[in-house]
Order: sequence, then C-alpha cells, then structure tokens
Amino acid sequence: MLQLTQIKETCIYVKNLRKTMQFYQDMLGFEMISYVKESHIFFKVGTSVLLCFLNKSTRFQEHLPKHYGYGKLHLAFEAPEDEFDNLLAQVKDLEIEITHQHTWDNGKRSFYFDDPDGHSLEIVEPGMWD
Repeated sequence: MLQLTQIKETCIYVKNLRKTMQFYQDMLGFEMISYVKESHIFFKVGTSVLLCFLNKSTRFQEHLPKHYGYGKLHLAFEAPEDEFDNLLAQVKDLEIEITHQHTWDNGKRSFYFDDPDGHSLEIVEPGMWD
C-alpha cells in the first residue's frame, strides 16, 4: 500500500475565471496563488490547493497530461475546530443559498451550497472521517 499523507490538490473545471475568482477569492476569502488568463486560477485552502481550470485549456494541452471534465463535482472543506456555526452564518450572510444541512451518524454536521458553475461544496465539522 502506498503511504500518503493527504490529497494535496483537487481540480475542478469552470466556465468563467472572473466569476470563479469573485466567488472563491472575493466571497469565500480563499487566497489566490496563481492566475493565468484563459487557463486557470489556483487557490490555497488550508494545506491543500484548489485548481480551477477552464475546461478548454486543459483538454488540448500538450506540456502536461490532458485532463478535463464536465458535470457537477463535489468538494468538502473541513471547518476549523469550533467554527462550523460561524462558517454557516458567514455563508448565509453572503446570501449564498444553503442547499442542504445534514447531521451524520457520528453526530458531525455539514452543510452544502453551490459555486457559480454548479459544483456542490460542503463544509464539514472536524473529525468527520475520524
């Protein structure tokens, strides 16, 4: 078995980098670490990286392996300890629609909302997978 420590980066495909920047950087406060017009925007999220590519830019690239996708993807972000309720209130204050709230069998809570491309984003309490 491979001994790995975490998923370091996650990739989603978007239609409009400006809208993606407005949502993830301006609304959610993610730190932008790379932006290339007509290609991608990358954000730092804790110790991980969220890669947001224009689908057309990676589908035909030749300097790295081709990759692209379509459809609604799901990402879950872990809230800092004791910050779940504050994050839920902050997202609501941003007038982002909460599409679902859930309490799991282990008692941990999560809530869901969509980004501008319709990807399903979830914020989970710490310990969700412990």
